[in-house]
Amino acid sequence: MSEPERSVSLRAERQSSEAALVAAARLHDEAAVRELIRRLNGRLFRIARGLMPSDAEAEEVVQDAWLAAFTHLDGFRDAARFSTWITRITLNCAAMRLRKQQARQEYDTVNEPVVRSAEVLLFPGTDPQPIEAILGGMQTRALIEAAVGELPPDLRLVFLMHEAVGLSLGDIARDLSLPLGTVKTRLMRARHRLRRIIADRIKGGFETIFPFAGDRCAHMADRVVAMLKARPCWSAPLSGPVQRDAAKEER
Repeated sequence: MSEPERSVSLRAERQSSEAALVAAARLHDEAAVRELIRRLNGRLFRIARGLMPSDAEAEEVVQDAWLAAFTHLDGFRDAARFSTWITRITLNCAAMRLRKQQARQEYDTVNEPVVRSAEVLLFPGTDPQPIEAILGGMQTRALIEAAVGELPPDLRLVFLMHEAVGLSLGDIARDLSLPLGTVKTRLMRARHRLRRIIADRIKGGFETIFPFAGDRCAHMADRVVAMLKARPCWSAPLSGPVQRDAAKEER
């Protein structure tokens, strides 16, 4: 099998597996809900972080998106890809949160100085380190994250969707409802700005920034499931057979 044929086959398998999980989630299968969250959390967090000014706000956006998606699964058309659908929901949740923040700021009569240093992003769990330590090995990620965090939101979003999430320019244009030329221009401008900050580090390493996995991912899944169970429209998850059928189809 040629490389292009293998790529098409893998995409078809992933989409089939995703469809099986969505079908189980429609039946309120908790294992399917958790697996969908686990698979897509990293992608959605990076996309949300492209719009939101902090990790905490991006995490809240992703949580809101999952709740909206799982409580409105009847609105999902099987002909579409679930990953594309949840991406658009995440973008909408981020846009709504930003509009609310802007409205609050417009009515706030107290002008407080903006602490620019708070916008510098470090990998969660690490303390500020000397530049020599940051430049060594994997610590480069902290430097890259700080640089990306300084980009304007419109440039940062396109950059993260392309470099960190791995979406094509065409997919980004479609998800953001932008002309392809605009997406290309924003990506180019983002790279030029970053080159001035980390000139010799502009290429490579971006797929590791703004990670969202491990305990953080698991805790979000716990919160989303608990909130779903508290909603009257969400009945108790079905028992074993649905989970086994979804797992069998995924294999």
